[in-house]
Amino acid sequence: MKKILTASAAALAAVIALSGCSTSPDAGSMEGMDHGSSAMSTTQPPAIGANHNAADTMFAQMMLPHHSQAVEMSDIMLAKPSLDAKIIALAKDIKTAQAPEISTMTNYLSAWGESTAMTGDHSMAGMMTSADLDKLKAAQGTEAAKLFLTQMTAHHKGALEMAKTEVADGKNADAVTLAKSIVSSQEAEINDMKELLAAL
Repeated sequence: MKKILTASAAALAAVIALSGCSTSPDAGSMEGMDHGSSAMSTTQPPAIGANHNAADTMFAQMMLPHHSQAVEMSDIMLAKPSLDAKIIALAKDIKTAQAPEISTMTNYLSAWGESTAMTGDHSMAGMMTSADLDKLKAAQGTEAAKLFLTQMTAHHKGALEMAKTEVADGKNADAVTLAKSIVSSQEAEINDMKELLAAL
């Protein structure tokens, strides 16, 4: 009788664990998503695909190279001598904010079972061309500062478009929260950059 009760309790615990996969507040993370998946199926667990939609995937896939370019542009500026301290601080702030977000979005895509690379041809607003980056690399002093502020403002506006689309169309709560944070922080940085540009 004791063995039967133990087995029943174990079965009940397994059912509770499995049902918790779809209702857990951590459904957006890897934790709590795998319970019993190997026993049920060798294919992708439904929980991974159930907590995001195409808009979430597109947001992360497009924002990764977009953020990476912002970090690259900041690195270009930080390598230049004799820059205004405010420009240096801005470039460092952009790196500090966007580098961790790159890691976060990469983790999202991994958890969703999605590739980090986009399929098809998708244009991203605000992206600089190779020629744009070459101009930034060649520029020095005040010219470099003005070019950086102009380019980064356009770059941020492109990010705002993608983030606002995610807020409107996304399903994954974590991704939508990140998008809202990007909108808030980059709108503030755009205002700061306009003031810096006007002062040069």
